Amino acid sequence: MNAPKNVTQMPSLGRPGGHGRLAVACALAVAWLFALALRLWWLQVEQHDHYAEKAVEQQQGVIVLDPPRGTIFDARGRQLALSVEAFSVAADPRRVEDPEATADALAPVLRADRDRLLEKLLEERRFVWLKRKVDAPVADLARDLDLPGIHFLPESKRHYPLGPLAGAVLGYVGLDNSGLAGLEYRYERQVSTVEGRRTVIRDGLADTVLYPSMAASDARPGSDLHLTLDAAIQNLVERELAAAVETHNAKRGSVVVMNPMTGAVLAMASYPGFDPNEFQRYPKATWRNAPIAVAYEPGSTFKMITLAAALEANAVDPGQNIHCGNGGIRLGRTRINDHTPFGVLTVREIMAKSSNVGAIKLGAAAGRERLYSTIRTFGFGRATGVDLPNESAGLLQPLERWFPLTPAYISFGQGLSVTSLQMASAFSVIANGGYLLRPYLVDSVGDAPGVPGASDDADEPRREVVGMPISPSSVRQIRSILEGVVLDGTATAAGVPGYRAAGKTGTAQKAIKGGYAPNRYIASFVGFAPIERPALSIAVEIDEPWPRYHGGEAAAPVFAAVAEQALLYLGVAGDAKVESPWVAPEGGVATASLRGAVRPREPQPAGTVPDLVGLTLREAMVAASAAGFRPEIHGSGFVSSQFPAPGTPAEAAGGEVRLDLTAGAG
Repeated sequence: MNAPKNVTQMPSLGRPGGHGRLAVACALAVAWLFALALRLWWLQVEQHDHYAEKAVEQQQGVIVLDPPRGTIFDARGRQLALSVEAFSVAADPRRVEDPEATADALAPVLRADRDRLLEKLLEERRFVWLKRKVDAPVADLARDLDLPGIHFLPESKRHYPLGPLAGAVLGYVGLDNSGLAGLEYRYERQVSTVEGRRTVIRDGLADTVLYPSMAASDARPGSDLHLTLDAAIQNLVERELAAAVETHNAKRGSVVVMNPMTGAVLAMASYPGFDPNEFQRYPKATWRNAPIAVAYEPGSTFKMITLAAALEANAVDPGQNIHCGNGGIRLGRTRINDHTPFGVLTVREIMAKSSNVGAIKLGAAAGRERLYSTIRTFGFGRATGVDLPNESAGLLQPLERWFPLTPAYISFGQGLSVTSLQMASAFSVIANGGYLLRPYLVDSVGDAPGVPGASDDADEPRREVVGMPISPSSVRQIRSILEGVVLDGTATAAGVPGYRAAGKTGTAQKAIKGGYAPNRYIASFVGFAPIERPALSIAVEIDEPWPRYHGGEAAAPVFAAVAEQALLYLGVAGDAKVESPWVAPEGGVATASLRGAVRPREPQPAGTVPDLVGLTLREAMVAASAAGFRPEIHGSGFVSSQFPAPGTPAEAAGGEVRLDLTAGAG
């Protein structure tokens, strides 16, 4: 055998190129680590703020809570609208253990639809509202169920403690706590303010919503409104208006009560009305503030304006004789009939008997230019500017669009439309000596003098003169003529015991497309009292009364009832040379006997139910309203019993007092 050859071998370092691949791998690893470090530096340093903000957005949420709105007070500091504590019920569906059982438990407590609640509880969301703004007692009942995933957020809720009283004036608010109508809408900027906010967080699994004590900002309350409206007068107006509409089978009605010396609105009522606490349950037609939103043909109440135009033109004097056509007048090819045939009447008698032909001749004596300018300067054809939304301007065609017969029709209140507030403002001109004033409802914003806790720097009551449409001499003549309408004319039912009153009736056939509706009328009366020291101007409008449809039958009695009670309530001295039947015992509630006999009442502490037994219905209504209570009437005649008893604290009475009346009980 051949001996093996000695071969010297070098140790192998692997396959060819092994050193290069290792170097590349190391380089890549270093580069990757460097890139990762660079990325981490970029994310954690350069982009820290951005991603911190994104994390907060994912982990936290903010729920906006409604702010408490400012309180609305009447002229005597009674609360008409205020914000009360409420709770909104919410759920985190992912934390609800048994949606079916939870819906079953919550539905009767929240008065909510069970199936709708279940739909919300099954949603793939982390937050859902179940019911917004439930009252605190209801929230307490729901909280006592101790249901997983159900939470309660404090909010504020608008509450109207006097229910439907002045509902159309006050307006209402939506779920977002924003005013939607009336004063709530008109003064939204003043009454509302900064929203409250509540922070909620989610855990690391992103499947829960937590409500710990986290950042929150409380809502700042809005400014208060102090009104010229008086709840006691508003209450009696609404009751008298409702009684008239029901008695005369009418569609609706409206009343405005103003202080003719300042333009302050003391009451503004529509019937039927609504309760702003639950406005959704009422027909939308009842939400309208009819005294400013509903325009109608005024009929004979407008003859006062025609008379003013004729007097200002020096075309007639009150004692002048005018032939009234024995029942009608022919103008061109058109004959206009009177409601009753009249021969020769004085200007005073034309107004007292409400002759259409006589009014046409007064308008003709004034002339179309003077008639139009007088109508405009009395404020017709434009809004009064009252501090309420959705006011109608009525309808008055410009002079250049008047037809030849337009002045004749307008002279007795046809061919134009007005609102109740415009009529009350116009008659206030005669009451106050010749000044057209801008009507207003808000006396001040913020604190108000005479209200507990008020500051000394509150705004002074306003009195804004818009114009002077008539001379003082014409005012005196018209006052005297309008008093005659009440004393022995068409408005004897407007007489106010113990006071001298003036005014004018209206019975206007309702205008429809193409003409006038048969047997459909607007009955109205506008007037003021007392004549020498006017404290009230009142406009009454009753829509479609039947079968007694004249203004002197349907509207004038409302004026008399409202004026009598309101003047007594305000303590306005009577015109007769007798002591006023209004009695205000020291420390007690003032009451009045409408038959003239003084009924001494046992004084009751302030803030308690007054003693009303033995009073007439009107006496009891006035006294209860003056004390801040809403009377619930049962029966007729005199008050035979009441509940709660005299002296019961207002809180225990709940703001209401039941009155049982019996004929002859007094």
